[in-house]
Amino acid sequence: MLDTELLERIIARRAELDELEEQLAKRLAEVRTTFPPDYQRILAAVRQAAGPVMARQVGDALGIDISVRAKLEPPRGKLVRLVDRGWLGKLPDGRFTTRL
Repeated sequence: MLDTELLERIIARRAELDELEEQLAKRLAEVRTTFPPDYQRILAAVRQAAGPVMARQVGDALGIDISVRAKLEPPRGKLVRLVDRGWLGKLPDGRFTTRL
C-alpha cells in the first residue's frame, strides 16, 4: 500500500513539473522575442556554433568585417551583456557559450 501511495505522489509531482516546464518554455519564448534583433541574431549565432565561440566568430556569423578590431567591439559588448543577464556563459579563455 505504501508503494502505491508513493507512486501516486510521484506521478502527481511529475504532472506538476511537466506543467511548470511548459509554462517556463512559453515565458522563455516570450522573453526571447522581446530582445532587440541584434541580440536575437547574436544568441542564434552562439546557439548554432558547434561549441564555445570567440567574439570574432560571432562577428563573422553576423557579417561584420572582422579584420577591423573596432567593428567587433559592439557585438562583444552585447555578448558580455547577455552573459551578465544570464543568457550566455563566458569561459575563462574569453569564449562564449550557450547557457540554456
